[in-house]
Amino acid sequence: MALAVAVAFAVLPVAAQAAPVNLATAAPFVVLGGQTVTNTGPSVLNGDLGVSPGNALPGFGPATINGAVHNNDAVAAQAQLDLTTAYDVAAGQAQTADLSNTDLGNRVLTAGAYRYTADAQLTGPLTLDAQGDPNAQFVFMIAGQLTTAPASSVLLTNGAAPCNVFWQVGSSATLDTTTAFQGNIMALTSISLNTGATVVGRALARNGSVTLDTNVLTAADCAANTTSGAGTTTTAGAPASASLVPGAGAVSPAASGATRPVSPAATRNGRATLRQTTIGRGTLVPRTTPTGRCTDGFRATIRGAMIRRVVFSLDGTRIASRTTSPFQVIVRSLPGVHKVTARVTFKDATRARTLSLGYRACAVAVRRPATGPAQFTG
Repeated sequence: MALAVAVAFAVLPVAAQAAPVNLATAAPFVVLGGQTVTNTGPSVLNGDLGVSPGNALPGFGPATINGAVHNNDAVAAQAQLDLTTAYDVAAGQAQTADLSNTDLGNRVLTAGAYRYTADAQLTGPLTLDAQGDPNAQFVFMIAGQLTTAPASSVLLTNGAAPCNVFWQVGSSATLDTTTAFQGNIMALTSISLNTGATVVGRALARNGSVTLDTNVLTAADCAANTTSGAGTTTTAGAPASASLVPGAGAVSPAASGATRPVSPAATRNGRATLRQTTIGRGTLVPRTTPTGRCTDGFRATIRGAMIRRVVFSLDGTRIASRTTSPFQVIVRSLPGVHKVTARVTFKDATRARTLSLGYRACAVAVRRPATGPAQFTG
């Protein structure tokens, strides 16, 4: 059987590198609103949540917030000031190309600053190619609104990092259902994430609101690069589930979740265990790569006593550093077999420990083209 599918990609050359955009004190925030931040459903925020100068944060009862909450305090106010500065820096970039009146979907873009004089739309996959430069900057200067179609995606390849991708939006941004987005959205007015949309980056609204509905947002950190190296592609998808258990060199599973109080003067009483967190589907097996099961992504959690810091790594590349409980990170599924490690240091004299686990990603079927009738048999 022969199967012929045509896919059109537009590759634009780089006229000049975009200048870096510094979020300063806004960087720890995965969600920051101006007037309100509203949530529906069991959203997961891997980073800080804040609002200023408003003070409304309704609907976060069923949500998981792996970070601090700043409700119209001095921290949120300063973050808004730094967001304004970053927004202006992004808006003032010398453009690499004008993409006005074109769809971002089914494009491959190299590093640079891209301008839209009105609204911008993403329909389908957009690939950002760093060409092996982990410091490559991507800046999108959008005068109007940014909207995505359902199941659209931003893919990063060849060293591109979501912390180096900035979406400066002159009005509001809307990510439709199951959009897998990457980069830092800086909207003048509001940001809405429809059901199941995910973001590796940030949703930062200057004057209006941020609206969430069963979303997963993970703040990207350049010091903890969340992408792979040259020749690989990462996607931002909603994590499924996995069980993470101690690997070689870890403490016994019997110590799982131990939180016995330890006096400040005690020594060698620190302990840590890599615990499971169920999100959806997927199972992992201790110390070995699963042969019959796979995962689409999972949340890794360290629990224990006297923990000072946990550094999570994926295939030797640091993806997160946590100094406060919960010591947790979302691990995105990448093609092939990989290993997650957690380096744990303690507040007392307990020696540092490294917990590890191999996992295998599930195969992903991608329809090409992204729109129109699918014609496939078998």
